[in-house]
Amino acid sequence: MKTYSYLHIGEKIDRDAHVICKYRVTTDLPMEKAAEALAAEQSTGTWTGISTLDEDIFRNYGGKVIEIEGDVVVIAFPEEDFCIENGGIPQILSIVAGNLFGLDALHKIRLEDVDFPSGILKKYKGPKFGADGLRKILDRPEKPLVGTIVKPKIGLSPKDTAKYVYEAGSGGLTNSKDDETLVDQKFCPIEDRTKAIAESIDRLKEEGHKMVHAVNVSTNGDKIVQLAEDVQSWGASQIMVDVITCGFAAVQVLAEDPKIKVPVHVHRTMHGAFTKDPLHGIAMLPITKLVRMCGGDALHIGTLGVGKMTGTVEGDQDSLEECLKKDVRFKTMMPVCSGGVYPGMIATMIKASGLNVQIQAGGGVAGHPGGVRKGAMGMCQAIDAAFEGIDVSKYAETHPELRTALDKWGIK
Repeated sequence: MKTYSYLHIGEKIDRDAHVICKYRVTTDLPMEKAAEALAAEQSTGTWTGISTLDEDIFRNYGGKVIEIEGDVVVIAFPEEDFCIENGGIPQILSIVAGNLFGLDALHKIRLEDVDFPSGILKKYKGPKFGADGLRKILDRPEKPLVGTIVKPKIGLSPKDTAKYVYEAGSGGLTNSKDDETLVDQKFCPIEDRTKAIAESIDRLKEEGHKMVHAVNVSTNGDKIVQLAEDVQSWGASQIMVDVITCGFAAVQVLAEDPKIKVPVHVHRTMHGAFTKDPLHGIAMLPITKLVRMCGGDALHIGTLGVGKMTGTVEGDQDSLEECLKKDVRFKTMMPVCSGGVYPGMIATMIKASGLNVQIQAGGGVAGHPGGVRKGAMGMCQAIDAAFEGIDVSKYAETHPELRTALDKWGIK
């Protein structure tokens, strides 16, 4: 049987006719052999030579190892390997992040990045609102959006949840959201909760303050569109979906449904199962690209190394920049920094993120000694100090809510 080489290092290829994937590989094999095994497994090969593989199949559909540098391997998969209309993101992932993780000869492998050709990108619509659309809804053109996550994440009644949202908005926050574990439990039915929160947001609007709240509609695939349409009819100003647990297709179906006329906030719960290990799994950058393609309007990207979740400035910065890149065909997507956030870290975070970001605090609002409203005020004051370029300690001298927050949690 004929043997085929998947090594194409130094050859010129049409990058706009391929999906280009960057992998970090840990193996005892020579890197060329490991790279070939990877390209073969994810395209036209298997563990042994096969009689059904011919020159035409290999030339047209075989993966091409185009770069090897240290432990980094770049593979180009022909666009023809992908079926977007009926396969979509699930089929894309089966190639770029499929069986390769189980190959015994590769001790660890991590998908670091992926670039798609225009022929694939044009089949996706991207965000319906995006970062600019959210700013327009909230009439907040320059300052970072500032939000909260209702805490405790489960247990509050619809009435108490709505009260929390109202207090947070009265303290100046532009955004709030359900936490990822709350959907439609008996102690807080989604219909009652959504209607009560809508009343709070309407009340805030009457008082001159604009705010949105993301209602979590994460559920089974056959129910998610109907649930989203229902919560919208009950007054939801934004919907939220957990992209990893529900799937990228869930984001896409919500974003592309013409009946859904509110922004889609995308949570990334469970991502740490494959983003945390720097040598194995999938980096956050490919996830960010896929969410933007599918139509997420806002996406959690980490806290740039200062919050409670594992992450680095560099890794989170890559995702933030990908949300806001202008050289792609889609609207920009609002990057969301959330997870262990409190007022004393806002200056450090904004220094890294810039102003086009949504910053959220759950415990950093609800844990304020003065309660939710004063916790919200402390967060907003920290944002204002950073926006105006004033040292947070100095700003706190004339803003007691911020002073109390700094006294409790300190400055990071």
